Amino acid sequence: MKLYTLERSQVICASLNDVWQFFSDPHNLAKLTPPDLNLVVPEDTLHHVHPGMIITYRVRPVAGISATWVTEITHVIDQQLFVDEQRFGPYRFWHHQHHFREVDEGVEVRDIVHYSLPLGPLGSFAHSVLIKTRLKEIFDYRADAIKTTFRSKV
Repeated sequence: MKLYTLERSQVICASLNDVWQFFSDPHNLAKLTPPDLNLVVPEDTLHHVHPGMIITYRVRPVAGISATWVTEITHVIDQQLFVDEQRFGPYRFWHHQHHFREVDEGVEVRDIVHYSLPLGPLGSFAHSVLIKTRLKEIFDYRADAIKTTFRSKV
């Protein structure tokens, strides 16, 4: 199994409390996701993450094909970090750490994603020609959405 890593860091000019409240609400994930993924968070999902929380999304990750993605929030340290892990979905393995820390300019948000794809060599090929670029686009969109979201709050 080939394991890939994606890391991103961004500083947000806002309070740690405001940033934490936004990111720890699963309903805000749709605001940070490109519209073509058509991510839907069920309305009955709680508005604050907690360890053991299971979230079932509908998403269209590739070519408009709809998929179910089930994640579990496995770790939460209030205003410092939470981790979501895929339990069912398009990846063979998905472990996403969300770190938050105060810095002079506001709050640094750092994402560390470890993931692997199914289908062995075919998955590795798909990563090189599609998935790696697509994840970069998704996280680029997310960075722009964060700037827009918090610019309006400052």
